[in-house]
Amino acid sequence: METAPIAGLGPLSKRERLREMVADALRAAVISGEMRPGAVYSAPTLSTMFGVSATPVREAMLDLVREGMVEALPNKGYRVRVVPEGELDQVTHVRLLLEPPTVHDVVPLVPEADFPRLRELADAIVTAVAEGDLVAYIHADRVFHLKLLSYAGNAQLSTIVAELRLRTRLLGLTPLLESGQLESSALEHHELLDRVEARDAEGARELMERHIGHVRGKWARGAPGGS
Repeated sequence: METAPIAGLGPLSKRERLREMVADALRAAVISGEMRPGAVYSAPTLSTMFGVSATPVREAMLDLVREGMVEALPNKGYRVRVVPEGELDQVTHVRLLLEPPTVHDVVPLVPEADFPRLRELADAIVTAVAEGDLVAYIHADRVFHLKLLSYAGNAQLSTIVAELRLRTRLLGLTPLLESGQLESSALEHHELLDRVEARDAEGARELMERHIGHVRGKWARGAPGGS
């Protein structure tokens, strides 16, 4: 049973939507690699780290179970999933079917007035990497991509993509941050915006394909050196 403290998981003050806050913190810990693949964590142990009761932790863990990030072990706790190679291939294939063509289609739909805000979102991604803040990076990256896809006006697609993106990030980002390769991925968000702003739909689609390809080619294999 894993009992060592997890960096970044400290007591939370009482606020609204406690379950969502706990779930977000747990997702960040899984994605960053602080919660290790294959390790088992109990709700009481995690609740002590957060400084909350075990109930919101159990509820949050059920969210992660549904998302495929962890699996429930009766009378033991929750184990961070080790994603099989075949599943990673399948998820990446579905993302390639959905995201690049959607980005292509939204290029003429993004209002000129929205580009400053999109640039701010891209800047937040680059800044988070520069500061070594993986939690901020994960959040900013998610917000950027889902905002871009939102111009398609398809809420179901955005929901599906959000879940798929979580499933392709289970091996941790810390090695990529330390190797400096996360920085190049962060800068690609500005390159993508350059193509969208130039109304280059085909160029935006091609870049999005390359962006997703990093996941399978580098991140998912855990090689040094994605979205």
